[in-house]
Amino acid sequence: MKIEHIAIWVMDLEKMKKFYLKFFDLSSNEKYYNQKKKFSSYFLSFKSGARIELMHRPDISEFIEKSNSKLRLAHFAVSVGTKERVNSLTEKFRENGIRIIGDSRTTGDGYYESIISDPEGNLIEITE
Repeated sequence: MKIEHIAIWVMDLEKMKKFYLKFFDLSSNEKYYNQKKKFSSYFLSFKSGARIELMHRPDISEFIEKSNSKLRLAHFAVSVGTKERVNSLTEKFRENGIRIIGDSRTTGDGYYESIISDPEGNLIEITE
């Protein structure tokens, strides 16, 4: 088994697509649009086959606000292969004004990682 994709509701679909394509080695499909539901999405693909689905509906913020769910996805992690790549990508985020939540370090459970926030507040661990 493997994780095929994760899906993220976003407020600004094009801005989020641009962010993920700029900083991660991803490719994108053509935009999907369902006129009846006013739903649009992109699938962004890693070379490994894993994907991120960015999804948008104009009314999604109302749905999320009315939801009683308090616990959501804490973060997702992207492995970049080496400590040096963790460090260089973290610096690239910093240079581009991306919020760094945690600088590069070895965690208590043995990961070498940094943590950043995407433009809409989703947390991403950058691991070796």
